Amino acid sequence: MNEHAARAYGNQQVNTASPAKMVFMLYEKCISSLNEAVRAIESGNIEARCNANCKAQELIAHLSNTLDMKAGGQIAQNLEELFNFSMLHLMEVDRNNDPKPAHDVIRLLSPIRDSWAQLAERSEGELRQAAELARPQGSIISKPNSEKSEAETTPQHKSGLSISA
Repeated sequence: MNEHAARAYGNQQVNTASPAKMVFMLYEKCISSLNEAVRAIESGNIEARCNANCKAQELIAHLSNTLDMKAGGQIAQNLEELFNFSMLHLMEVDRNNDPKPAHDVIRLLSPIRDSWAQLAERSEGELRQAAELARPQGSIISKPNSEKSEAETTPQHKSGLSISA
């Protein structure tokens, strides 16, 4: 797959993702970047390590900046502390060219990522179920177009719900 097609696919994934899927994707990219930093340390590629670690830090900062401290209560406060710890800890990756802090942060973020994956999967399943329920009963697929009555060819809007799954 060429780079343009991969970028277009990635953009489509982001543009059509549910909020839960978006959060999952942020955690997933962060962990992926940290794994990339570890591989770069192992191969002695300082520039790649720095780029990957910086990307992970940017993603963690974004996750932290999007916390709703008022509505999130204690959970948001705990996440903010975890993100602050992670940011400070990841500075050691570049300072000492050490993969251990990256591994530590991966271990902290992985269970949260997994929880968001489950939530995203469940919410997508609920959306598909809602779409099935919103479809009009009685299919018009069995008749050729020439045999359909005007009522069958006129779109029926039984609900204001429009979901594409």
